[in-house]
Amino acid sequence: MTTVLIVDDQALQRLGFSMLMEQHPDLTVVGEATHGGEAVRMTAELHPDVVLMDVRMPGMDGIEATRRIVSSGGRSRVLVMTTFDLDEYAYDALRAGASGFLLKDALPEELLAGIRAVAAGDAVISPGLTRKLIDAFTTRLPGRTPEQELQLRALTEREIEVLTAVATGCSNAEVAEHLHLAETTVKSHVSRILAKIGARDRVQAVIFAYDVGLVRPA
Repeated sequence: MTTVLIVDDQALQRLGFSMLMEQHPDLTVVGEATHGGEAVRMTAELHPDVVLMDVRMPGMDGIEATRRIVSSGGRSRVLVMTTFDLDEYAYDALRAGASGFLLKDALPEELLAGIRAVAAGDAVISPGLTRKLIDAFTTRLPGRTPEQELQLRALTEREIEVLTAVATGCSNAEVAEHLHLAETTVKSHVSRILAKIGARDRVQAVIFAYDVGLVRPA
């Protein structure tokens, strides 16, 4: 059972999400919040597997709420829903620790798959956002920090190869084929990479790869 907290200031949007999930026995809505502050409080109380987070809300927005939820160290993961194909806050929400992004006009099966993927520890980004988010990264790269330098040095040559492939959008199966490895070996490498660089999931690993210069847009 995957538990979900819905966060959106629009009542009809919350109702739509809730009705969709009620049709699937492996998903259950444990609560609804109307703004970021309420989302932070309810996440601390309910410990949902996934927080389905709107970005633009009155009071505390979804960016700050995501930052506080992630920094609390709890197990809840945040899946951000954006209205536009390039939300101006998308970059900052990734930095805040969101585990994925989907557009609000995504197909029902895409939303359900995204919730399940995030709950399982994976990351999901709407294909329509990926290219533009990468472009945004390249215009805001802060440069490699001393901490990132140490984290990069902790990676083996093979782990750097795996991370680079992941950052270009390859799945575990594609990385395995490209590097002539077993898929289970790739999964082990990814787990070690996440631990060494202090990343929660693949999205954060991709951010790290761009930050330290392992990958640049084509």
